[in-house]
Amino acid sequence: MADRVGKRPPKADAEPEALTLDEAIAHAHSIVDRVLAAFPVVATVGLFSGGNDSVVVNHLFRSRMDAIAHVNTGTGIPATTQHVRDVTAAWGLRLHELHPKHSYADLVLGRVLSTRGKNIGRPVWKGFPGPAGHGVMYRRLKDEPLQRLRGQLLGGRGRGRNVVYLSGMRWAETNRRFRNAEEVDREGSLIWVCPIVHFTDAHMREYRARYRCNLPHQHSEHHLCTGGALPLNEVTTHLHMSGECLCGAFAKPGELDEIAFFYPETAQEHRDLEQEAEAAGLAACKWGQRPPGGRKSRTAGRLCAKCDGIEGQTDLLAEWHESGLITDSQYDTFTRQDAA
Repeated sequence: MADRVGKRPPKADAEPEALTLDEAIAHAHSIVDRVLAAFPVVATVGLFSGGNDSVVVNHLFRSRMDAIAHVNTGTGIPATTQHVRDVTAAWGLRLHELHPKHSYADLVLGRVLSTRGKNIGRPVWKGFPGPAGHGVMYRRLKDEPLQRLRGQLLGGRGRGRNVVYLSGMRWAETNRRFRNAEEVDREGSLIWVCPIVHFTDAHMREYRARYRCNLPHQHSEHHLCTGGALPLNEVTTHLHMSGECLCGAFAKPGELDEIAFFYPETAQEHRDLEQEAEAAGLAACKWGQRPPGGRKSRTAGRLCAKCDGIEGQTDLLAEWHESGLITDSQYDTFTRQDAA
């Protein structure tokens, strides 16, 4: 059945229409067609975090992209990055696996120094970030690698050339996305395109039901049972997020314990860093906790789809408990830790 976003987003060109899934898919392609017709484009690159929305946009446009880009922030769950590697290879596309210039640990421990302005020579950040530190983490861990890739793709081709990044942002995703997302956002020679920005949650559910293999058999890795199958990242099944960036700026209480249940090695890396931060005398020495005296900020990066509204989101523990993923004893242990 046709579905639409409830009201007109501030940056929409017109009132959203009620569309069936096939109509929504056709409109997504028309957005990309319009961009490619209007601008000289050097490369069209799909941004693949490993999350549920990014996999849909990359699956939908896999035959129209020159490559896929994945930012390996160094803070996330390795299984997500491996998922992206395997899926990109199965699709026969080139993968740009990007890495930050400076590590998350160096940022937390204050080892990254400013090279400009009045703060030259001073740390750009110290301690684990709360909401106020999210902007620094986003710029250093995600945006800088993507800007560097843009420069590499453009090379010496001169002015007037552009790189297109395809993103999975949607108006129905969060309140911040509703306010700020738009079909096309040009940033100099970089054109951010959100082809599925008009997809509702119902469209996304129908797309997954249509293309993901749900046959009662032993699934291939990542559910790539057929050539056209929509991949499934098991991390999203366990944690309801891609887990490619765990900077902790908007973490909810008990989130590291939840991560540790499925991915203990990743959680231990953050706990080891906590010990280093505490030994260095940093006040903000706990992952996912607001630094003492830290101000609240709603700033979230362009690609941090789930960072807006993280605080106060529904706890996954009850859902895991009801579905049998954790036992009564484990549920009681985790909830006691959260209360403490």
